[in-house]
Amino acid sequence: MGEWENGRAGEWENSSNEFSSPIPPSSHSPILLLIRILKVNQSAHILKKAPAADRVAYLVATGLGAGLSRFAPGTIGALEGVAIYLATILLRLGNVEHLVLLVALDVLVFALGVWASERLCRMLAVKDPSRAVVDEISGQLIALTPLAFAHSWRGVVAGFALFRLFDIFKPFPIRKLERLRGGYGVMMDDVLAGVYAAAIVWLGMQLKLL
Repeated sequence: MGEWENGRAGEWENSSNEFSSPIPPSSHSPILLLIRILKVNQSAHILKKAPAADRVAYLVATGLGAGLSRFAPGTIGALEGVAIYLATILLRLGNVEHLVLLVALDVLVFALGVWASERLCRMLAVKDPSRAVVDEISGQLIALTPLAFAHSWRGVVAGFALFRLFDIFKPFPIRKLERLRGGYGVMMDDVLAGVYAAAIVWLGMQLKLL
């Protein structure tokens, strides 16, 4: 989802009292320690008594803490999607194998995102938490998938910029998908923004512009 949406922008304000207590010194869970390293004690406090699955879901939904940034968390999440794509380049796969890998990652990140953001919404009692950025990771990865056939830095930059534009301005019918419930409401608008961006990236490749 776009980070500028009113419902998400007010989430910190609505839930700040819930996270006001510090982490007790006895908390030694690896996940809580990671949260502490990221200097987000309020978030670690709410996870102290949460089931292990909820702790994992929290980290997945927030992009390993990227969504806890107070500055452009959605953009940071999208950059994580770019990083995942660039990591696949290092494998030096053929075009078809690279496409299969990217599609598999698209499906995996989407499925994990629906599961994790669904749990995050329940934990925070918020329909679309601003700290959930796995949707941006998913959408950005989709936007870059056509580059499996011809990687280029121009393509990466274009895919990133196009996805962020579609995610922020939400042309029809992207905004309508926000009305879906739970994890699908968090994920689907970004997925469609990614599909729109991917279509333009593919067209740019066919026209030899990327």
